[in-house]
Amino acid sequence: MQFGLYAPVPHVSVGSPEILKSVAGGMSPLPDGVLDPAWELAKSVLLEADAGGYDIILFAERHLGADMEAWILGSAISSLTKRIRSMIAVHPGLWHPQLIAKMFASLDRLTRGRTAMNLITGWNVEEHTMFGGDTMLHNDDRYIRAEEFMEVLQGMWRHSPFSHKGRFYEVNDAQLLLRPAKPLEIFAASRSPRGLDMIAKVADWWFVDYDKEAGNTEEVMQSLQRAMDNVRTRAEKLGRKVRFAYNPFVCFGDNEEDARKRAQELVRTDGDDADTRKMLNRIGPSMKSGCVGHPDMVRAQVQRFHDMGIELLLFKFVPNVEETRSIAKELIAPWRAKHGEPKLQAAE
Repeated sequence: MQFGLYAPVPHVSVGSPEILKSVAGGMSPLPDGVLDPAWELAKSVLLEADAGGYDIILFAERHLGADMEAWILGSAISSLTKRIRSMIAVHPGLWHPQLIAKMFASLDRLTRGRTAMNLITGWNVEEHTMFGGDTMLHNDDRYIRAEEFMEVLQGMWRHSPFSHKGRFYEVNDAQLLLRPAKPLEIFAASRSPRGLDMIAKVADWWFVDYDKEAGNTEEVMQSLQRAMDNVRTRAEKLGRKVRFAYNPFVCFGDNEEDARKRAQELVRTDGDDADTRKMLNRIGPSMKSGCVGHPDMVRAQVQRFHDMGIELLLFKFVPNVEETRSIAKELIAPWRAKHGEPKLQAAE
């Protein structure tokens, strides 16, 4: 079992005063000698995760907002970490594959093979048209383009010069004189039937989609199993295997009720109750995953995820050093000890 976390940025974080402060001040210059609060938070949380045995960080991409750009943040953090891998999100509608091939090869060589890719097809039309791209939201072209995007990436990593003539990309004798230090794993998330075909064809890992209307943990588990069986069947028809990742929200307490109350207090903002309710709604479905409660209960639920075939848990939680350290102590370290799994070693 692998364990990971999101890099704390505004569109995926809840309950962080540093994030709120960063957003509020994002349009103003910083005082001399002061760093952005979101960077300070990301650095402290992710270095703690690196030291605590987490396996991977997802640097999610959001351009329309106060989020720091995923490549910039991911590269800066990767220069400081020693063990943990960096998974950086890429949208084919915003990037040319030739450039991304070189960016990944560069970062992977600088981090001794500690890089992975999150392939996203996206949904925010305004964001992508504003930044010069296209979501192709209303048809299957975005999935076809993503598959072709991966053809170009893999071709650039394997051959130089490389040429390709497809529906969306034309590459003529492109030379990439760098290779990734290690083969990169490709993570992706999708829920539509055509999107699942894309997962089966080009992804190494799928962030499992499930019924967000599920009323309790058992219904979530049943939904996860159905979804995994579906993608497993699609991949097997292509002679491939896709591994499964999932994103539960984690919060500890003396019991489930106490943990839920604690989660609500952690999420509470300096704004009004409506702000807090809005933030709780963002994490509501992932709180039904059985990972809000006493650590013993959460450890048992992690075992259930493992037994059903989930190999990576990318945790959602209120991002601060204390919560990061607590999850490492209560979940990751006991799992490693119980299953005899070594802690990640620093890249030499």
